[in-house]
Amino acid sequence: MIEDKIKALLEEKFQEEEFSDCFVINIRQNNSKVQVFIDSDTSLSLARCTKISRYLEAIIDEEGWLGPKYILEVSSPGADKALVERQYKKHIGRKVSIELKDDDEVLEAELKEVGETSLRVFYIEVHREKKKKIKTEIDRWIDFSNINKIKVIISF
Repeated sequence: MIEDKIKALLEEKFQEEEFSDCFVINIRQNNSKVQVFIDSDTSLSLARCTKISRYLEAIIDEEGWLGPKYILEVSSPGADKALVERQYKKHIGRKVSIELKDDDEVLEAELKEVGETSLRVFYIEVHREKKKKIKTEIDRWIDFSNINKIKVIISF
C-alpha cells in the first residue's frame, strides 16, 4: 500500500536532525490524490512541509508509485481536527473540548499539564441552588484511556 510506503519514507526522513521532532498524524489516498498530515513537537512551518513534500515527490516519481499524474498534499492536520496524544503537550494553556468515554460527557477546559498517562484540566462548573448560581472550580486529571476525542477550541 502506498500509505505504508510513504510512512516508511517519513520515518526515515524524521531521523534527520532538522525533522527529528516531526511525526505522522495520518496518510490518506483517494485515487491519484495523496494527503499526508504531519505535525511536530515545536512548530511546523510551510518551509518544512515543502521540504518533506519535495522529498516524497522525488521518490514517488522515481519509483513510479502513482503514475505520471498525481496530487500530493503535505500539511498539518488543521486546527479543527482531533488531537493525538503526542500533540497534547504542545497545546498546554489552550482551551480544549474533551469528549469522554465513561459517561459521554463533553468538557470545555483549559489544558494545564500532560503526564505519562493522563492530562490535567481546569474548568468552572456552574449549577443552581434555588435561584442562586454556584460556581465551582474544578482541577481534574483525566486518563488518556478515558478520552474519546480532544480538540482545541478556536476563539477569535
